[in-house]
Amino acid sequence: MTGLNPGILIIFGIGVFGGILSALMARRLSIPQVLGYILLGVLLGEGGIRLVTQEDIQALSSFNYFALGIIGFLVGAEIRFSTLQKYGKQFAAILISEGLLTFFLVGLPITVILYTVMGSWSGAIAAGIIFGAIASATDPASTINVIWEYRSAGILTTTLIAIVALDDALAMTLYGVGTGIAGILAGEGVNWLEQILRISVELGGAILTGFIAAFILKWILRYTDKLEVILPSAIGLLLLTIGTAVFFKMDVIMASMTMGIVVVNLDYERSKKVIQQLKNFSDPIYILFFVLVGARLTLYAMPGWLWLMIGVYVVARTLGKIAGAWFGAVLSKTAPVVKKYAGLGLFAQGGVAIGLSIMASHHLQHIPVSSSMSLGDVVIFGVTTTTFIVQLIGPPMVKWIVKKSGEAGKNVTIEDVLAEMKTSEVLNPKPVIFYEDLPLEKAVDMMAQADQSIFPVVKRSGEWIGLLSVSGIRQVLPDPSLWQWMVSSDVMTDPPKDMIYPHTPLDKALALMNQKGYGEYIVTDETHQKIIGLISRHHIMREVEHRVLAETF
Repeated sequence: MTGLNPGILIIFGIGVFGGILSALMARRLSIPQVLGYILLGVLLGEGGIRLVTQEDIQALSSFNYFALGIIGFLVGAEIRFSTLQKYGKQFAAILISEGLLTFFLVGLPITVILYTVMGSWSGAIAAGIIFGAIASATDPASTINVIWEYRSAGILTTTLIAIVALDDALAMTLYGVGTGIAGILAGEGVNWLEQILRISVELGGAILTGFIAAFILKWILRYTDKLEVILPSAIGLLLLTIGTAVFFKMDVIMASMTMGIVVVNLDYERSKKVIQQLKNFSDPIYILFFVLVGARLTLYAMPGWLWLMIGVYVVARTLGKIAGAWFGAVLSKTAPVVKKYAGLGLFAQGGVAIGLSIMASHHLQHIPVSSSMSLGDVVIFGVTTTTFIVQLIGPPMVKWIVKKSGEAGKNVTIEDVLAEMKTSEVLNPKPVIFYEDLPLEKAVDMMAQADQSIFPVVKRSGEWIGLLSVSGIRQVLPDPSLWQWMVSSDVMTDPPKDMIYPHTPLDKALALMNQKGYGEYIVTDETHQKIIGLISRHHIMREVEHRVLAETF
């Protein structure tokens, strides 16, 4: 055990447990919980108590890829081909408009600032191009996290999901072209056409990898629906997809996102179970990912001109996202709510921007800006700091716009409604009841005409003493000629030991019915003797689906 760095282990323990506590505090303050995770990371990292070092963060780079892969898959699973077919032109117009406008609004002033510091146009333009390309990226993780937290659904939500999912491809394209031009300007002799070809191959390879993984997962889903098989299979295929993308230096998010898109569109019904399980599985991974985002930040020892550049970057990027999204929405004649709010939901900046900044720093590390800082350092410090700032702004803005647009709370699931409803809301208060002395032959005739499959047997005083069903009678007395000689109490079975009451939550009542294998169940009072009514699985699901539709629309 000697030589083991405890920071790696501590960040997993404190990161998850502390992240949950910080999220609870964030909820009390009515701010998105992702901010709690990031602030905890700042406290633990170099900018705080330094419990987690940059070396620890570097050692966890594989974990970050895994987190980005899960994020990409779940983001892709939100995109339906039918939606893209219906709104594809609007999405493309908004994407290109906000991406390119942000690129130019950020790149130009950054170039001017760095020229005043360096006195070199070539280096300043190279960095300005890279900053502009990175600024066009939008972090899908925190945006989607807030959308899920507030259960948002609607045209604005769909637009945000599509844009943040596709922004990475645009940012990488701009980055590929930009680094080629930057390399030429910095004297590296880089061929920008080769850069475009390289980035095209990387994106194409990522898409192909995601397609292959998706088809394998679809084949598995076709032959089994057991969670103990499909969940490990999905995670294993996702890990293979991520690993392949990393090994061949392809875009991790694009590969995993393609996998999610293809799976959900090839077999939506079967894939829903996988997606829900992955969402549940991903909670601690999300927490650690955002804690690491915060821990990466170092605010000390940055010169004043760098802070000025950071401020200009944040303001210019914000203007580019808002104005570009509005202009694209106007051009494509999309819904007014998208024109008004879409740009305000695109502030977040995260893993992709950090990754691109790390790659860019290698190209620019040899160019000095001052005696203690290279152009590569400027890119790293600038992007990391701006990521932290916009992550403080971005999630609250997403929360605000989904609430102002009326789309918060619209993504209601059957599970949500089941947890909210009580058994009393779906029971039949007047089921057919048999007295204990009712002739069995007459009871069978009544069963044939009744709209229920189980029948409580009671005493004349009303006390519940047993159950009858046609299938139960046939098992005990297969010869119908015997029915005329017997009464209900002769062949009834005992009431179940587990009872359902009117105040029982509907999800618990349905879970008990599923466990017992019953399609119907008797509801009693607390004494277990007086029958209140009867519930059926069919009626429960019909009422719940109606409630889901009513709350959604």
